[in-house]
Amino acid sequence: MNHATTIPTTKAIKDRLKNYGHKGETYSDILTRMMDLIDREEFMDRMYKRLEEKDQFVSIDEMSTTPP
Repeated sequence: MNHATTIPTTKAIKDRLKNYGHKGETYSDILTRMMDLIDREEFMDRMYKRLEEKDQFVSIDEMSTTPP
């Protein structure tokens, strides 16, 4: 079982965080969703960098200007 904890923050940050939420979401839900998005973006950035290092990455711009 997860135990609740308190994270000190300002009212401005709490209000800002609340604006990212949807009806019925807890602050924990909002933070989890945001962290999942960040994790996914960081993963994608790492994958793009690996492809670039192997010279296998082709941007959409390059695809649209390079003949088949």
